[in-house]
Amino acid sequence: MPNLLLELRSEEIPARMQRKAAGDLKKLVTDALVEAGLSYEGAREYWTPRRLALDIHGLTARSADVREERKGPRTDANEKAIEGFLRGAGLSSVSEAQVVSDPKKGDFYVAVISKPGRATEEIVTDIMPGIIRDFPWPKSMRWGKASSKPGALRWVRPLQSIVCTFGPEHEETTVIPFEIDGITASNITYGHRFHAPEAITVRRFDDYAANLERAKVILDAERRKDIILHDARDIAFANGLELVEDEGLLEEVSGLVEWPQVLMGSFEEDYLSIPSEIIRLTIKTNQKCFVTRKQGEETLSNKFILVSNIQASDGGKEIVHGNGKVVRARLSDALHFWKRDQGNLPDLETLTASAAKFGLDIKKPLDQRMAKLDALDVTFHAKLGTQGARVARIQALAKELAKITGADAALVDRAAVLAKADLRTEAVGEFPELQGLMGRKYAALQGEDASVAAAIEDHYKPQGPSDRVPEDRVAITIALADKLDTLIGFWAIDEKPTGSKDPFALRRAALGVVRILLERKIRLLLLATTRDGDLLSFFHDRLKVYLRDQGARHDLIDAVLTLDADDLLMVARRVEALTAFITSEDGKNLLAGTKRATQLLAAEEKKGTVIADGVSEALLKLDAEKELFAAISSASKDASDAVAGEDFRSAMEALSKLRGPVDRFFEDVLVNDEDAAIRGNRLALLRLIREATGTVADFSKISG
Repeated sequence: MPNLLLELRSEEIPARMQRKAAGDLKKLVTDALVEAGLSYEGAREYWTPRRLALDIHGLTARSADVREERKGPRTDANEKAIEGFLRGAGLSSVSEAQVVSDPKKGDFYVAVISKPGRATEEIVTDIMPGIIRDFPWPKSMRWGKASSKPGALRWVRPLQSIVCTFGPEHEETTVIPFEIDGITASNITYGHRFHAPEAITVRRFDDYAANLERAKVILDAERRKDIILHDARDIAFANGLELVEDEGLLEEVSGLVEWPQVLMGSFEEDYLSIPSEIIRLTIKTNQKCFVTRKQGEETLSNKFILVSNIQASDGGKEIVHGNGKVVRARLSDALHFWKRDQGNLPDLETLTASAAKFGLDIKKPLDQRMAKLDALDVTFHAKLGTQGARVARIQALAKELAKITGADAALVDRAAVLAKADLRTEAVGEFPELQGLMGRKYAALQGEDASVAAAIEDHYKPQGPSDRVPEDRVAITIALADKLDTLIGFWAIDEKPTGSKDPFALRRAALGVVRILLERKIRLLLLATTRDGDLLSFFHDRLKVYLRDQGARHDLIDAVLTLDADDLLMVARRVEALTAFITSEDGKNLLAGTKRATQLLAAEEKKGTVIADGVSEALLKLDAEKELFAAISSASKDASDAVAGEDFRSAMEALSKLRGPVDRFFEDVLVNDEDAAIRGNRLALLRLIREATGTVADFSKISG
């Protein structure tokens, strides 16, 4: 079957957009082909900095003929209905329609519409201009003389050429010469911008990829990544070092080169006095280079690895030299930031009021930065005040939370006032992603307690489902206070997440609170802390997500999670105990019996059947109902006592004793007795089953 090759070649596409754009091209083209009546065996997308490519193999040569029967109105319908039917079916008169008789419905018109299939070349010519013109780039541009005209083509960077060939695997292919804004698709592409700028004639994907590689273009992005990674590891190893791997940087760099050449550069060892995190970010952000370290050690070396797009005749010496100059200049700036952040601010006299407000030691550099943050009235959010006001709120909330977490109150207070201080350091100003981490380093330098220093870094954690949770009690306290203040504040001004939009990362903050409470086993009454039922519901949603990710069944979560449940650790423990119980043989059987009881009870309640207020022992006539009443009385007390003692496994064990009596009750007892008093008493007994199991969970919500 024929194959389709498509290439859209342009100026350099931003690396961050390439992978998604190639996927979008594949989906848009294949969806359009299928919608037009074609089928294909497989498709794969490719991308480099200067091209998006698509290989569709096993594509049918034409769409199938279509015969459609469209049912119309009865033959005796009004004229307007018949005219509408003819118009919709594309018929000029009723003589072109067929009349079909139905014994029940009478005679009615049927239009037989035949649509002949179309050649794939014709379909591609129709669909491609629209796909290219409406391509979903995050940002696009116009260029050249045509850019001033209405409706001019927009593309991420100037589009230079299009390849579109179609044909069998072992025969000649044809060009599908569709046109858009003066660019006509052909079988001509171009290789590496510098090494092989000459035109290349291609037929199908195999020779296209092979010709490009001869022209110094590796089409497969994953292969480029693999070459870069292994060459970088090898060159580091050859120099007695190991590569500090970075998947995000590897993805970006592979999108900057078509012919990767891995080289090693160096900088003066004096710069190693800068924290490793700053060195790594400086070299990564400014030069897209990898750093190295001595094998088996954490500290960085003064060697860095760069990836060039040119195979230089001098072995890359000039490229290394040029990159080295830039790296040294950036590291010089970083060293300047690092040293200035450890010195005094020039305007200490203006900071005394802020220092007094927070009990800061104006002789210490980090304290000065916190005072500066407050004195400048730096805005946190227009409706939530300044960063200084926020620190004061966190400080007050952390004081109360320390009573629950058991953290040292003095250390919590100190950590709270210094937690945001590094926002005014030059290192964080240059690299915002270092906030917290730099604060920890500066705190250690000025002799802060290790718990305070750790809390400054860790109070931002966890920042995602795979990020670690703080361990130190002081850090846990500040992390909770920070996240709870954020959530309470944004709820107060009605800035809640909507749909997929969450500009203030409130879902992440709530999930962070959930993870801290559960993974560090902290009992916190959220409703009492936040005083907001709607916010509590938001925590419930995050708790469900977390527990489901841990393998809990959604129905078991729903069975224990009530609207006012604000001790999330207890909810999690209930789910854990219920999961263990409901998968046991006793649990499965009790669930079946309980469901039968609650369903029967609900049906009678709906009918308005009289149910006794309580169970009368005098009306218990059969041994099975007497046994069940005694079992419920005992199990209810034991389960309630266990729940009160937060021993949910024991509560489940107490309920498990109901299994036998419930089974025998339904085997031996007819609930709907002819005697209304006995019937009402037996229904009251069923209600006791519902109430007994309800002490630990709502069994009606459990599936199975």
